[in-house]
Amino acid sequence: MTDTEMKKGLAGVVVDYTAVSKVNPDTNSLLYRGYPVQELAERCSFEEVAYLLWNGELPNTEEMASFTARERAGRALEPAVKQVIDTLPVTAHPMDVCRTAASVMGARHPLAEDSSHEASMAKAVDLFAAMPAVVAYDQRRRRGQDIVEARDDLGYSANFLWMSFGEELAPEVVEAFNVSMILYAEHSFNASTFTARVVTSTLSDLHSAVTAAIGALKGPLHGGANEAVMHTFEEIGIRSEESLEEAAARAKAWMEHALAKKKKVMGFGHRVYKHGDSRVPTMKAALDKMIAHYGRPELLGLYNGLEKAMDEAKGIKPNLDYPAGPSYHLMGFDTYMFTPIFVASRITGWTAHIMEQAASNSLIRPLSAYNGTDQRSL
Repeated sequence: MTDTEMKKGLAGVVVDYTAVSKVNPDTNSLLYRGYPVQELAERCSFEEVAYLLWNGELPNTEEMASFTARERAGRALEPAVKQVIDTLPVTAHPMDVCRTAASVMGARHPLAEDSSHEASMAKAVDLFAAMPAVVAYDQRRRRGQDIVEARDDLGYSANFLWMSFGEELAPEVVEAFNVSMILYAEHSFNASTFTARVVTSTLSDLHSAVTAAIGALKGPLHGGANEAVMHTFEEIGIRSEESLEEAAARAKAWMEHALAKKKKVMGFGHRVYKHGDSRVPTMKAALDKMIAHYGRPELLGLYNGLEKAMDEAKGIKPNLDYPAGPSYHLMGFDTYMFTPIFVASRITGWTAHIMEQAASNSLIRPLSAYNGTDQRSL
């Protein structure tokens, strides 16, 4: 096999069709079922976007009411799932907790061995409804805090924040969280989504595919960049008494030094986008509102300083993780919980792809080129 035939990492290889999402090269915009994601983030709830990803169309009033009732009824953390989480050490990676919880929920699901479309849809909704409780409780137990029970009088995003912090947060914060969940929900055949589709192609069940996807997202080359952004901010130093201009100058100097040392700085660049991540302006606008709400100009200074220095040195633009990291920090989430939040969002995209794969399945089984020792005898 020649080098030109070998496609390491399947780079540039088109392996299947999908109607779930695409990046429109003409507008550089990510589309969910044809809708620009920035329009969805501006006008829709995350619940509406989840319905769209699974069903292909936005819900009407009656459909939304039915879907909302179903989702809110499934928000509570099952005692058996909580019991398993409690057996895991607080030193365990939070993504391990998400992975384990998804597996337990799958093993306990009444439709565990039913892989019909109807059963998979029910499982998708159940995971969507329950995963916020897993993420919220895991953060609280690490802090030595008791569980906060779900509420059925709040929207998805407001309830997620309620379970995490035990209080209702400001509208600007809830809106920013809703926006982030929509923007993270789906992104075509990324590594974790493709993992889910590979598992599904063997005719395995939805929870197995999601559990595998969580494992793929745990890897730092896929998930975790929003956490890394916050670690960068912390390495530079977050000084609440500092002005925007002072913070920007320090951040710019840090970036210039990091690039001179050829250090990899997370939160910039994206394999799919050639002219900047189309999701960034929407998330940055939400971040700006929160910075104003909390009175934290030094965070904006760090943000601007790093962005400017990277642009001047490399011409590389931020990706979604760059504004999402400080947004979650301002909300009050611990940095190690950022990728589990990603899980709660991407469950919608993963399960949409799982059901699409199952509906027109072909076992995914690529070839390899052997480069080991030639045949030999004992």
